[in-house]
Amino acid sequence: MSLHNTQVELTLDAVGERLDRALTEALPDLSRMQWQKLIREGLVTIDGERARPSYRIVGGESLVASVPAVVEAEVKAEDIPLDIRYEDRDLIVVNKPAGMVVHPSLGHAGGTLVNALLAHCPDLEGVGGERRPGIVHRLDKDTSGLIVAAKHDHALWYLQNQFKQRTVQKVYLALVNGALQPPEAVVDAPIGRDPRHRQRMAVVPETRGDARPAQTAYRALAYYGDYTLVECRPRTGRKHQLRIHLAFVGYPVVGDTLYGRRKEPLGLRRHFLHAAELSFRRPSDNELLHITSELPEELQSVLAALSAGG
Repeated sequence: MSLHNTQVELTLDAVGERLDRALTEALPDLSRMQWQKLIREGLVTIDGERARPSYRIVGGESLVASVPAVVEAEVKAEDIPLDIRYEDRDLIVVNKPAGMVVHPSLGHAGGTLVNALLAHCPDLEGVGGERRPGIVHRLDKDTSGLIVAAKHDHALWYLQNQFKQRTVQKVYLALVNGALQPPEAVVDAPIGRDPRHRQRMAVVPETRGDARPAQTAYRALAYYGDYTLVECRPRTGRKHQLRIHLAFVGYPVVGDTLYGRRKEPLGLRRHFLHAAELSFRRPSDNELLHITSELPEELQSVLAALSAGG
């Protein structure tokens, strides 16, 4: 098996977290079990010394992982149509459909947003990492809406820094189960890995080692009997944050089989969550960009049926 040495950079949010969990978050192409195997085999070092899976991140370490070369395989351009909402020489903003994975990973070698972007912008290859060139942030597979990619390393740094500083304004629309009460609030509940389900995150005690602060502001926009259309403004960017927080307060996202109901009478084949607005500073001149995306047709149809009493 050929190996590829990768210098791993962890964010401040990883401080206090177990090494295997932190690596899974930083490089999710490998599962936690796969990372544990690599660590046990001596293929992950900290400051030049062999690491242990239970090591707790203190910050500032030099992490090097010898990753199987298959994970770093070439990502091919694919001629997949893109709904482009903004583009300049520095960046591109795409309205991603539900069902599209953002970047290639184990089990998703093609058909991703990255494959489509490489066909549209061939120069993206190599920007910010081979398997996710130019990707600044992420959306879940079944979340539709706005996502931004950088066309060169300076733009990637400029945009990622805004996300880290939490100056990017994001607005999501969600339909939730139940008549939301109170109609407006802020959920302030830390998020960490669900110990009972490896694929899930969960609200966890803030004293737990992997707990990361997470805040979501929400307000009800419309009530449809036992459903509520909600505007969500995440103040942090944790994995699955909106879905977890809405389920935590008792109003899970419609169609979310991971955190909500297993079966949904509305018949959606995705969860009702859409990234509708994105505001950030443009790298070229620091001007504020505000980009919007309407609800896709399948979500508008659900609201129309609810309004008609169907």
